[in-house]
Amino acid sequence: MAATESSPQTADGAASPIAASGPDNRAARVSQRSTFRRIAGRPEIGSLMGAIAVVVLFFAVAPPIRSLDAVSTVLYATSTIGIMAVAVSLLMIGGEFDLSAGVAVITSALAGGMFTWWFGVNVWVGVGFALVFSLGIGFLNGWLVTKTRLPSFLITLGAFLILQGLNLFITRLVTGAVSSPSISDMDGFESAKAVFASTIDIGGVGVRVTVLWWLGFTAIATWILLRTKAGNWIYAVGDNQDAARAVGVPVKWTKIGLFMAVGFMAWFMGMHNLFLFSSIQSGGGVGQELIYIAAAVVGGCALMGGYGTAIGAAIGALIFGLTNQGIVFAGWNPDLFKFFIGATLLVAVVLNMWVRVRTQRR
Repeated sequence: MAATESSPQTADGAASPIAASGPDNRAARVSQRSTFRRIAGRPEIGSLMGAIAVVVLFFAVAPPIRSLDAVSTVLYATSTIGIMAVAVSLLMIGGEFDLSAGVAVITSALAGGMFTWWFGVNVWVGVGFALVFSLGIGFLNGWLVTKTRLPSFLITLGAFLILQGLNLFITRLVTGAVSSPSISDMDGFESAKAVFASTIDIGGVGVRVTVLWWLGFTAIATWILLRTKAGNWIYAVGDNQDAARAVGVPVKWTKIGLFMAVGFMAWFMGMHNLFLFSSIQSGGGVGQELIYIAAAVVGGCALMGGYGTAIGAAIGALIFGLTNQGIVFAGWNPDLFKFFIGATLLVAVVLNMWVRVRTQRR
C-alpha cells in the first residue's frame, strides 16, 4: 500500500520521468513565463530595440560615425534632448504635458543674460535670477493646471505663446535687435561656462559636460521614481488622481513639483546655451518641446500618464540624437530628421501598445 501512495519509480529506484515533469516542472515554466512578461512589459524595451536598430543602421551606412569623436558628437546631441526629456517624462508619467518647455529654455537664457548685461553684475547673479524665474514659470503652469482643472495642453500652449512673444518683444525693446548682448567679457563667465558648457577630455576624446549631467539627471530621476515616496505619488497621480487623492497623495503639490522640475531643466539648458554662445537668439526654441515629448513617448511613457521610466526617455533621446547626427554623417538631407521623428513616434506608440496588450494576455 505504501508503494502505491509514493511517487512512481523505475526499476532502479529513480523517479519516473512522468513525476519529474509534474508540478515542479510546471512551476518552472510558469516562473519562466512570468520573468519574460516582466522583461517584455518594461516601458523601455520597445525603445531599446529601436535604439539597437538605429545604431546598426547608421553604423552600416555612415562609416564616419564609428569614430570616437563622432560618438562624442552623438552623445552631445543626445544630452541636449535628454536633459529636458528626463523632466518631461516625469511630467508625462504624472499625467500632464508642457508645450512651453522648448521656448522656456530660451526664456531662461535670455533672463540670465539680459539681467547680467543690464545691471552689470557677476554672471552668477544672473544665473541665480534665471533659476528663480524658470522655477516661477513652472510653478505658475502647475498652479494654473491644478487650480483651473483645465487640460495642461491648453495652459502650457498659452504659456508657450506668451513666452515666445515676450522673448522677442523685450529683447528688441532693450537691445534693438533679436539677440541678447554678449556677456563673454563679464565677471564669472569662465567659471559658469566650466559648469554648464565646458568640454572634458576623456581618453583623448573631448566630451561635453552636458553628457555627464544628462547621465546624472537620468540616474536621479530613476532613483526618485523607483525608490522614493515621491515616485509612488507621481505614478499614482498619473494613473488616477482622484484615487490618489483619496489615499492621501498630495496631488496638487505633486503636479506643481513636476512642472517646476521642467522649469529647472529648462533653466539648466538655458544656461548651457547662454555660456556656450555667450548670446541668445530670442526667436529660438520653437518646436523643441515636441522633440522632448516625442523622446519620452518613444521611451515608453504613456500619453495618458501613470506609465513610463526616465531610462526609457533617455533611450528615446539617444535614438533622436543618433539619428540627428547619423543623417549628417550619412550625407542625407537634414530635413529627413523631422520625418524620422514623426515616423518613429507613430511606430513607438503602436509598438508599446502592442507589447503591453501581449504581456497582459500571457
